[in-house]
Amino acid sequence: MHIALISDIHANLPALQATLEAINSYAPGAIYCLGDLVGYGPYPNEVIETIRKHTIPTLAGNYDYAIGRNSNDCGCAYKNEEEKTWGQNSIAYTNAAITAPNRQYLLRLPSQIQLVFHEEKHTYKILLVHGSPRKINEYLYEDRPENSFLRLLQQADCNILLCGHTHLPYYKKLWDPTTQSYRYIINVGSVGKPKDGNPQACFVILNLDNWQKIIFDGALSIEFVRTPYDVEKIAQAIEQEPSLPNVYAQMLRKGQ
Repeated sequence: MHIALISDIHANLPALQATLEAINSYAPGAIYCLGDLVGYGPYPNEVIETIRKHTIPTLAGNYDYAIGRNSNDCGCAYKNEEEKTWGQNSIAYTNAAITAPNRQYLLRLPSQIQLVFHEEKHTYKILLVHGSPRKINEYLYEDRPENSFLRLLQQADCNILLCGHTHLPYYKKLWDPTTQSYRYIINVGSVGKPKDGNPQACFVILNLDNWQKIIFDGALSIEFVRTPYDVEKIAQAIEQEPSLPNVYAQMLRKGQ
């Protein structure tokens, strides 16, 4: 079985449309979204309605959580006062633009999704989160110590942890001596606001056809797929919206 994972769309409709078209070519058994449908971009309602139209199971990202509650605090980590001002402008714009039905949709999104698979008398678990199993807005960066990652996976009682939030894709395979098996953490990157220097949308395809090999041989098959889309279209749309900081358009152009 193949499953597709997307995250951090951030009101970028052109990126989402291109991503869903690219995903179709893989014919996955399921698509899941790890949250942050809104924020930073000019198409919050259109993105939500596209996700709903395709009936994609979706988590609440920290931005979705805030907008669902009409809050002015997105739970974001700002490096300085200038970034904070940009963020305040963005969340004010999104709160003003969102429709009542779409706000209610965001309000009802879950914080986690657990997938359970059974194969040859064994049970395997995949946990989907936005930030971490502990907090919706916790950043799990790739340079975190491996023993810390392993403790997190053990506490979450999952074989594979899938997350987003940092907008930086990565994959780690960890040997667990207590179970004599492998555990994995995968950050699926960002569809609508990549921050790894590559402006193309990012999504993940997982092949879960053989759990015995995945867990005991460390043979998980994973593909990070980068999809080109019309970056300039949304960059210009941001620049034409007075309430959104123009710097967000430059970030999209540069993949920052």
